[in-house]
Amino acid sequence: MVFGTREAIEYVLAAWGWQINPSFLERLNLAIRQRVAAVGRRVNTLCQSADGMQDQLAVFHVYDHCVLAQASLRQPLLAPEATNGSGSAKGWQPCTPAMAAGVTDHVWTRQEMLRFRGPPWPQPHAV
Repeated sequence: MVFGTREAIEYVLAAWGWQINPSFLERLNLAIRQRVAAVGRRVNTLCQSADGMQDQLAVFHVYDHCVLAQASLRQPLLAPEATNGSGSAKGWQPCTPAMAAGVTDHVWTRQEMLRFRGPPWPQPHAV
């Protein structure tokens, strides 16, 4: 446990009806190994320093939280929207973890993610 004792954490989780479940951590570890090359492969040329590893993990976290919509977080639309073509009507609004947390109001594109500059640098103006 990183913060507190196991009993204290189990007490807090029990108030919400939750319990410690290592499957969530294993799923996260798998996602990191699959998407961060320096972690998934046993070679030292992909990441020359700890800073390089931090940079790769930062890109993974932004992609996972802002770009990759999660099916379990999707929200039903009030009225189904027609699609382009002969497909069935769209009934769900995609949602990312950042949207669910109120950090952003839309699913980011990969282009938005790669152009985003964190503080203290100014953000580029929309074209």
